This record gives sequence, C-alpha cells and structure tokens, in this order.
Amino acid sequence: QERFIEDLNAPYGMVICAGPTGSGKTTTLYSGLMQVNTPAVNITTIEDPVEYVFPSLNQIPISSASGMSFASGLRSILRQDPDIILVGEMRDGETARIGVQAALTGHLVLSSVHATDAVSTVWRFLDMGIERFALASSLRCVIGQRLVRRVCPECSASYTPTLDELAFFNGAGGDPLTDFVKGAGCNFCAETGYRGRIGVYELIQVDELMRAALIDESTTTEELLALAEKSGTVTLKAQGVRLVQDQETTVSEIIRSIYTI
Repeated sequence: QERFIEDLNAPYGMVICAGPTGSGKTTTLYSGLMQVNTPAVNITTIEDPVEYVFPSLNQIPISSASGMSFASGLRSILRQDPDIILVGEMRDGETARIGVQAALTGHLVLSSVHATDAVSTVWRFLDMGIERFALASSLRCVIGQRLVRRVCPECSASYTPTLDELAFFNGAGGDPLTDFVKGAGCNFCAETGYRGRIGVYELIQVDELMRAALIDESTTTEELLALAEKSGTVTLKAQGVRLVQDQETTVSEIIRSIYTI
C-alpha cells in the first residue's frame, strides 16, 4: 500500500491496474483517487459507465450516442488542464497513445487494462503500438489483481486436496505441511463453502533498472518478473499460496481465480 501511495503522489506518469473483468480494478483506482483528492487538485475521470459518483470529481461518461469514445473524451479532458486523469479502461491503441502522451506532459494518469498480471501489461501496451521508450518513461507502476473467495468460517473443515491440486500447490512453492481447509457448505454460505472475497494484489514499480529492461527489446517476460521480484514484488501466485497456507481459501479457488482470465 505504501508503494502504491508513493506512486499516486508523483507529479506525472501512469498508474495501471491489470486483471480480468470483475477483479476490482475500478475500486482500486477510485481508492487511489481518494488518497490524492484535495481541493487543490483538479481530477477528471472518463468512464464507461461512471460507477461511483463523487461531487468533488469531474466525471465524464462515455456516450456512444454522441460518438464520444475514451480517446476523444481524453483529448477533450486534456484541454481543461487537469492534474490527475482517470481513464476507465485503455481498450485500444489510440487511447493508450493519448494516455502515455498525457503522462509524459505533466499529468498523472490512472487507468486499467485487461491483462493476466502486472508483467503481461507491458506486452499489452506494446501490442497496442506503444513504443518501448515512451512506455518506460511514462509508467510509474502496474498493479495486477484478483478477487478470490474466502472459505466460510462457519463450515470450514480439513480436507485432502486432489493429486492435481497438490501438484500445483507444491510446484508453486507451497509448504508441504499445510493443513488444507474448505467449506462443507451451510446456511451461512448458501451451501457454497465460501463466504466473502479477498483482494490479491501484486505491484511492480518501474525504477531505473526496470525502465532499462523495458527499453531493451531482448528482455523476456521471465527476466521482467525476476527483476520485479528482486525489487520486492510478491506475485499473485505467491500470495495465493500464502492464503491457502493461512486457511483463507482453497487450492482450487486459487487455480480458478488467478490462472483464469
């Protein structure tokens, strides 16, 4: 959280949330906005649709009827000289290019992309036609996230995972002495065995070493991930394993939520 807030207080750059639909990206972005929302800061959002209404923000909904897209709306916003811009999603190359340019010209840009994890976000931007140097110069941090279901505390009981689940868990670095639990199903969880959800996050900050790696065309996904972990990133996989060990969720739920997009 401290690293996230540090990037939110930067004078310019891009802060990106990555994950599938329904993983809580919009909630994370708005949580970030509330950390920097003061009367002295001009914040404008462009969304499809506006999911949370805040009187202190300038919020613009995308309208297909009027022909307003994320790209055209973003161009319009930049004429108003905002300090911080939230773009609901960077869906195409044009929106991404304008967002990167805004970040390079003194604006803090918050947005989301549909990507598997934080590292995959880099390739997503490159696929949208963003040049490596521009991406490396504009990107502050990327947050990969998921929502996993929590084991119901009312009907939680020990169990033995399947051989496939054990193979996955052990291969992901799990503790072989883990006491696995799952919900048997009860009235409190509508017989599902799960009650509530937990946010799982990985954050990659773009420091000088990461910036150099992004510019280098020979850098692989594995090298970016290793560099991120060396700088303190705890991956979604590692955090998922930790939640299983802490008896918060199940192996099958980690496989379903973190490895499916």
